Amino acid sequence: MNQRTWPDRSNGSRFAAFQFPNIINGKNRQSPELHSSSQKTKVKRYNYLFCSTSPPQPTDDAHDFTSLPFDILTRIAASFTLPHLRAASLVCKSWSDALRPLREAMVLLRWGKRFKHGRGGVRKNLDKALDSFLKGAARGLTLAMVDAGLVYWEMDKKEEAIALYRKAAELGDPAGQCNLGISYLQAQPPNRKEAVMWLYKASITGHVRAQYQLALCLHQSCRVDRNLREAARWYLKAAEGGYVRAMYNISLCYSVGEGLPQSRSQARKWMKRAADCGHGKAQFEHGLGLFSEGDMMKAVVYLELATRAGETAAIHVKNVILQQLSATSRDRVVLLADSWRALPSAH
Repeated sequence: MNQRTWPDRSNGSRFAAFQFPNIINGKNRQSPELHSSSQKTKVKRYNYLFCSTSPPQPTDDAHDFTSLPFDILTRIAASFTLPHLRAASLVCKSWSDALRPLREAMVLLRWGKRFKHGRGGVRKNLDKALDSFLKGAARGLTLAMVDAGLVYWEMDKKEEAIALYRKAAELGDPAGQCNLGISYLQAQPPNRKEAVMWLYKASITGHVRAQYQLALCLHQSCRVDRNLREAARWYLKAAEGGYVRAMYNISLCYSVGEGLPQSRSQARKWMKRAADCGHGKAQFEHGLGLFSEGDMMKAVVYLELATRAGETAAIHVKNVILQQLSATSRDRVVLLADSWRALPSAH
């Protein structure tokens, strides 16, 4: 799905809970200090508490988690990742049996990704990928639902994609909630109310893409519900989570004081971080900032990176600076740009 950046102004075990005995001889007593005369009594008390041959019976409000109905357990575990699913399957045989379809779905999901991207010794085949994802989705795995929805979206079968996103979203999957929210934004006409609701659900779980999209909704709205302060807050959360577009936008917010106090140092920090993560516009603007400060070598390196990222506006400024540098310095600029690698990010 296409995303926008800065808004345009024009648009066997038994798990039971029981109370631990804390009353002895009808009174609430604390352990006495260890004296030789009371050691025998203390040992008896400890034996009563910890070494009894007949363990305390569960109280009336005890919960036996092994007796959870299979359908409830699978709904709870539908959005689990593989490590969480494996851990839950080790709780008891009942849980292991209930979660077997989800473990099978994980295998199908892995094969689907191989076919989708042509990895793991198989050729790229979108039809086989979709078939694997749908089989995983039929077993209740939300991760497979989301991936099947993405394939349908690429095939321009948006109704099928949205149906799968909704199913995953209703089971609590943040990626499904995020994609469903974006689908509502891209609908004709857009359903902004539903979009914001689902994006917010995903955002509060820490899903950085949803946080960024929610911030955009709050920022670019022309209605009375436009909220610059909330938009800036969600931009910042997404930026702190590593979302590059949010880093760029929160830099602009700090630069003009939109939604939060104006801060040149914070604006510069986030612009540089976005540039170091490979954001072309950020590289261009950070390069201009360095140029205005007189740091020609660093400026021209960032401008060269911006040019390579497709920022044509950077070409003229870069050439002006290069004319002022020696041949050795120009060669070094090319070498630094060639060896540059973007910092890890959440895209």
